[in-house]
Amino acid sequence: MSDRPPPVRARETGLGLSPRIRKSPFLEATLRHGAKGFSTYNRTYLPMGFDTPEREFWSIVNDVSLWDVAAQRVVEIGGRDAFEFTNLLTPRDLTRCRVGQCKYVLITSEEGGIINDPVLSRIGERQFWLSRADSDLLLWAKGVAVFAGMEVSVTEPEVAPLQLQGPKSKALVDDLFGEPASALAYYECREAELDGIPVLLARTGWTAEIGYEIYLRDPGRGDELWERIMSAGAPYGIVPAAPSRIRRIEAGILDYAVDMDLDTNPFEVDLGRLVDLEPAAPFIGKAALERIAAAGVSRKLVGVEIDGSALAGYNENRWPVSSDGRRVGDLTSCVYSPRLKKNIGYVMVRIECSELGTELVIETPGGERRATVVRKPFVDPHKRRPRA
Repeated sequence: MSDRPPPVRARETGLGLSPRIRKSPFLEATLRHGAKGFSTYNRTYLPMGFDTPEREFWSIVNDVSLWDVAAQRVVEIGGRDAFEFTNLLTPRDLTRCRVGQCKYVLITSEEGGIINDPVLSRIGERQFWLSRADSDLLLWAKGVAVFAGMEVSVTEPEVAPLQLQGPKSKALVDDLFGEPASALAYYECREAELDGIPVLLARTGWTAEIGYEIYLRDPGRGDELWERIMSAGAPYGIVPAAPSRIRRIEAGILDYAVDMDLDTNPFEVDLGRLVDLEPAAPFIGKAALERIAAAGVSRKLVGVEIDGSALAGYNENRWPVSSDGRRVGDLTSCVYSPRLKKNIGYVMVRIECSELGTELVIETPGGERRATVVRKPFVDPHKRRPRA
């Protein structure tokens, strides 16, 4: 007889479910472990917190946390022309992506705008997964496939990722999967099993800490997988958590539809390194990005430190930014970092206001705050932590 607690039904928590919004295979587990609220992401319920953001942040930095990120819906590209088609979607040259490797990539429009910024995993010679941000990448890829003249399939498999993030995640993965799994290099992936549960294990994550993503391939075993990981993680102080805005801003990680969107090009957000213009192979948006690269950009996303006491919570909207009394842009994201003991964030400003040391004024709901343009990432700029 199982000693597992009875299921917690969503209606008992006040969560209004709709058949239009997909349910994670881990939904019952997250409710049972105290999820305080949910948002929707790729039309899927996404837990938004179990404890205070600060406590969850320190768990990520010092120990290990488990996230339900099944909302990172996967787009799978397969077929004879899968490589050529995937290479057409992204400005990053995939000839340097071997089987078992992951890449952070951009998907661009014909005007050079950013449609999505997924993590790509090459799980076979002609099989790619795109673990996507919150936009309709599936429909975009299907539309392109109709007119591409290639033999390719574009599907959305029943795959649900979890994230294990924090310095103790490596030892935990050792315990769960054995040494070959934890020996994965940064941005590598491999097939694995846990108690017969099929998964794809990847050395990736949204924290710039040591971390892993565990892609569940049998959605009927979501509760079992969650509890197995939580049980094995108890000696390491594991806690359930939500994606950390504090840690991702410290790390210089961008949030799609918040810091960039379809009207933003890669060069404006310091992602020009993901645009390979030299290979002869075409990709959607290449001509536009060549023109932008040659002409330069008129605005740029930069890091800022914001003066004053700790900002309460997060910005729910973009805040106006001015210099010398004139509007020059907007703040896209901000947060108080308990590690740095500073308010930090990103602002999209005119190029002439993007130099380090530039002083700006930000209109917050509580009044004006002075800010200074600084380098980003704010912590570990060379990403030594996740590569450890």
